[in-house]
Amino acid sequence: MKRVGGARQTKGHSYLSYVGIRVTNLERSLKFYQENFGLEEVARGDNSKFGMGVFVLLRDRRSGQKLELNWYPKESKYYVPFTVGEGLDHVAFCVDDIEEKFQRLVTRGAAPTDFGPEPPRSYCYVKDPDGNWIELYQRKKPIGKRIPKGY
Repeated sequence: MKRVGGARQTKGHSYLSYVGIRVTNLERSLKFYQENFGLEEVARGDNSKFGMGVFVLLRDRRSGQKLELNWYPKESKYYVPFTVGEGLDHVAFCVDDIEEKFQRLVTRGAAPTDFGPEPPRSYCYVKDPDGNWIELYQRKKPIGKRIPKGY
């Protein structure tokens, strides 16, 4: 392992990409974060036809930090009644080698989920020891030194 900025770095590169939160009204939340914090919309998608939900990725122009707003219809297999304070949906990490990182996490105590395609895959989810969802995804281009604007 080598040190990067004082922290130990394991084999392969990865970075914290964004945090996703659940919202009850996507347009209201989008307006709130844009008007009050100046976040810009950089991606949007509707995965409800796959049993998931609708998302909007926002980015802070100054820090490069990203926030994903997730709304799930009641028909979604990921819908749960909203409880204030429990809106964390998932934390996402971009990795160089998704299969290697997935196997390493599972052998170190992460619980695999049934969400995501079978290998070879571009994304998947595991749960940390407290049950928080972690998304792993792999970009087509190798991880570079600059903060990406989108995912």
